[in-house]
Amino acid sequence: MKPELSALTAISTAAPNFTQAAVAAAVEAQFGLSGDYAPLVSERDQNYQLRTSDGMQFVVKVTSCTEDAVSTDFQVGALLHLESATDIRTPSVVRTVGGKASGQIDDEEASYRLRVVTWVEGLQLETIGVDERLATEFGKALARLDRALHAYSHPGENPVLLWDLQRVVELRKLLDCIDDLSIRKAVECALYDFEQNVLPAMSGLPFQVIHSDANPENTLVEDREFGFIDFGDIIRAPRIFDVAIASSYLRRLDDRPTALIESFVAGYHSESRIESPEADLLFDLVRGRLATTITLLYWRLEARDDDDPYRQKTLELEGDASQFLGLLDRMGRTEFRQKLSYIQ
Repeated sequence: MKPELSALTAISTAAPNFTQAAVAAAVEAQFGLSGDYAPLVSERDQNYQLRTSDGMQFVVKVTSCTEDAVSTDFQVGALLHLESATDIRTPSVVRTVGGKASGQIDDEEASYRLRVVTWVEGLQLETIGVDERLATEFGKALARLDRALHAYSHPGENPVLLWDLQRVVELRKLLDCIDDLSIRKAVECALYDFEQNVLPAMSGLPFQVIHSDANPENTLVEDREFGFIDFGDIIRAPRIFDVAIASSYLRRLDDRPTALIESFVAGYHSESRIESPEADLLFDLVRGRLATTITLLYWRLEARDDDDPYRQKTLELEGDASQFLGLLDRMGRTEFRQKLSYIQ
């Protein structure tokens, strides 16, 4: 039996499982919206895409019972804060007919927060393929998002999330899930380097609220304008963590493995200056995120049913993470940093 992590509870607990009809009835009664529903795959929540008869689209979210109310309020508050940022496309909060930012839906055991946000149009980066030009624009867009979030604070800004890079060393308790010994060794090395190089330097880094999951599935492009969705992992952390997390998904498995990362970081740096001490940590931060992805991938293989939709989606999206970690390890910290020499 695996040792339990406090942060593991949310992603190991089954998502809410209301019938579509029950969710639709609650949304119509509380938000005055009705239409056609389509389920959306989610790690922790029960989500739907709602299309009304007039063609408007929304995301309906039944929040996991493991999420504290203050954490939900933190996420809602961030979206409300971002509504004034005219150069960033993010979901807008839809209020209930009574003017509240969320509603509720109950079963026999618990009450769940019910939220509705607007649908953000665009193609996911994962579906269109990222070249170096697009990676540069992606970096600029994330910098603008971070700049918009910089002034935001909330009592719930420190949720307990296993995806939080600040907690990455806790993953050691799950490493026996990785049955490929070479991959396990690479992950152990990444965790050791993170502990030795990143943790002692963290207190000197600029902190703020960050998206914390700007991956190619949560980043949209339409007419060269970027949008960001899924703010379920937002947290107060070092700003450079946002850069590293996004970079970890810009994987090339060829003789130029960091080409997209170089363009992405340059784009971010052109909009919001990255300081040299931040850049010095990117190698270990990217590897730390890859270690998280790989460890939780193997944990899901063991802990979730074969037909679990989130497990299947993760297998499809993250199967190359261990290969990319190996390429970075062969490159090494010094060469990686030299490729970001434009940051002094």
